[in-house]
Amino acid sequence: MTEIELLRSAVGTLNRMLDNARPQDIIAEALRSVPDGRLAVVSSFGTESAVLLKFVADVDPAIPVLFIDTGWMFEETIAYRRTLAERLGLRDIRTLHPDTGTMQREDPERDLWFRDPDACCGFRKVAPLSAALRGFDGWLNGRKRFHGNERAGLAVVEADGERLKFNPLAHLAQEELQGLFEQFDLPRHPLEQKGFSSIGCMPCTSRTKAREDVRAGRWRDRGKTECGIHVALK
Repeated sequence: MTEIELLRSAVGTLNRMLDNARPQDIIAEALRSVPDGRLAVVSSFGTESAVLLKFVADVDPAIPVLFIDTGWMFEETIAYRRTLAERLGLRDIRTLHPDTGTMQREDPERDLWFRDPDACCGFRKVAPLSAALRGFDGWLNGRKRFHGNERAGLAVVEADGERLKFNPLAHLAQEELQGLFEQFDLPRHPLEQKGFSSIGCMPCTSRTKAREDVRAGRWRDRGKTECGIHVALK
């Protein structure tokens, strides 16, 4: 079998094993399935991020946490990153940045988010993460099926190129997620109380209205629902 075929076989086996597993058990299995030191967590430190990071810290607080600072992050998100790191005892948070030369060449006026949001996400988010993940064989992220759209049929484990990608919270309902915030007494993102239910870059994030989808405020009216890191790296 080729390496890709072996990876796909491993994905199938892991999904059968983990489909109804607890998030902390999925994370523990990810550590067993990926060579030592080759597993990372990718976190936006958004409104839902604390739950995944709490489970990660409970299993192994030394797992590297990758955070992409696009240059357009809310100050509140940067502050929340510090809050969660201290509260949960996360030992290895690594901040990724877009390439300075590319940024000056492709977006000198800092208006690419408006003209071509896919291109903006491409060099500000996708490229830095792609480069960072070359040092890892697997990664964890916080997507859930209740987000809808491309995430509605989310598997617990996916093949991401030559890596394993784990979605420990895939099966959680929105009510369960909120219950975990209360159960663990986790701090909330400062912008949540101001009407933001999903938070990314400042220019492309807006408040959500009553009864709207949780991610309705991301790239509103732009026909875009994903930044690209969960599609371009496959």
